Amino acid sequence: MPNELVALGGAFLAAALFGRLGRRVGLPTIPFFMAAGIIVGPHTPGFVLVEDPEVLELFAAVGLVLLLFHLGIEFSLKDLAAGGRRLLVVGSVYLLLNIGGGLAFGFILGWGTSEAFVIAGAVGISSSAIATKLVVELQRLANRETRLILGVIVVEDIFLALYLALLQPILGGAESPLEGLLLFGRAALFLVLLFALARYGAAIMNRLVKADDDELLTVTFVGLAILIAGIATEVGVSDAIGAFMAGIILAETEARPRIEQLVLPLRDAFAAVFFFVFGLTIDPSDVSGIFAASMIAVGMTIVLNVVAGLIGAKVYGFGRREAANVGLSLLGRGEFSLILASFALAAGLDDRIPPFVALYVLVLAILGPILASRSGRLARILPRFGADEEAAARG
Repeated sequence: MPNELVALGGAFLAAALFGRLGRRVGLPTIPFFMAAGIIVGPHTPGFVLVEDPEVLELFAAVGLVLLLFHLGIEFSLKDLAAGGRRLLVVGSVYLLLNIGGGLAFGFILGWGTSEAFVIAGAVGISSSAIATKLVVELQRLANRETRLILGVIVVEDIFLALYLALLQPILGGAESPLEGLLLFGRAALFLVLLFALARYGAAIMNRLVKADDDELLTVTFVGLAILIAGIATEVGVSDAIGAFMAGIILAETEARPRIEQLVLPLRDAFAAVFFFVFGLTIDPSDVSGIFAASMIAVGMTIVLNVVAGLIGAKVYGFGRREAANVGLSLLGRGEFSLILASFALAAGLDDRIPPFVALYVLVLAILGPILASRSGRLARILPRFGADEEAAARG
């Protein structure tokens, strides 16, 4: 039996070394964690750290749970309500353009209906971690369009839970429309029950997680996140849905600020293992066959994001600069795209999906920050409207 401790320790160190390289060149760490797995994995010549990805499967599963749990703990119905109808309109337009475009592109590829829905989610939902990091690093927190950017991320979080439920029949291998409907209904019912617990069970959850000691609080919320994810799997629902809903439930408790702070190092460590393990499954020789498709998807995402940014800016009365900032700040794809690709692999869907998504995420991880930092150049070639027209009239 392979030595799991050697594999896990090596995975952490390899991810750390490659992640440092990403930091030095000013790029997100996610694709570098993935690259570490590819380079020391079984499909690449030279030193092989982990021959069988299943050795680290449980640790990768914990990473997935903590990723989705953190997304849930950051979610806030109050933030969504504060955004009002305009935020819902802009968020819906963003998702309609990107998910719709991704779905159409998936069907055009001809890999299959199930694969098209996975591709739609992988190319249609931006990375909240990358988008937030960009806003901070580009010193745009005080910009008036930043609230819109963060609001769209909240809308995407809601959609994420619903989309995972929609994908349940696909990932669960439904053999008939009726079975697919039953699988979706079960996932939807699970979501409703957990939303009800989040809405009406705050007092109970407060008592459960109440602890003055950070150690006990950490043990409690990690246990709850993993337990709810496990229960979700037992009832035939994705563990990702369970983990995300566990975060939403605890987001309504008084301990939320402390949990949000305490979960970060755990999330970062085990998420690195998740992305590393995903890299282990990628065979670089498969990339040549999907290179053109990935590049077309990248181009489509850039165009659709800019269009969504223009629409959002117009709804909010912003100008061209804000439109460019919105569209390009939300360009990055990361954790959710790779999660869907790993689900597709586990479900036995087309084996071209993982390398397609890996290359797509890698290219956008490089292009996204570069384009976002140069959004002013794009703004100059966009059509003048809203605040731009008012400024021109005053001039």
